[in-house]
Amino acid sequence: MRLGIFVGCFLAVWGLARVGFVPSSIGDANLAWVALLALVLSAPLSFVLLRKQRDEMSEQIVDRVAGAKARLADNRSQEDAADDAARAARS
Repeated sequence: MRLGIFVGCFLAVWGLARVGFVPSSIGDANLAWVALLALVLSAPLSFVLLRKQRDEMSEQIVDRVAGAKARLADNRSQEDAADDAARAARS
């Protein structure tokens, strides 16, 4: 999605540069100049427009981490119980 926003900004800036609304280049760096302007425009746009997707992904990651921590705690308690049983059998 972020790439799509960048491509849209790139095409918009390129079109505006061709029309003469924005400066078309700095020296001979026409394509680099347009890409830089598109990057500067697309960064805040993607931050605002993709907030919902970013929040959903964050919730999924938090859920996965919580599940992994729970499994790790279960595994540790099983190991502790087996260790205690082995020590009790030796005594």
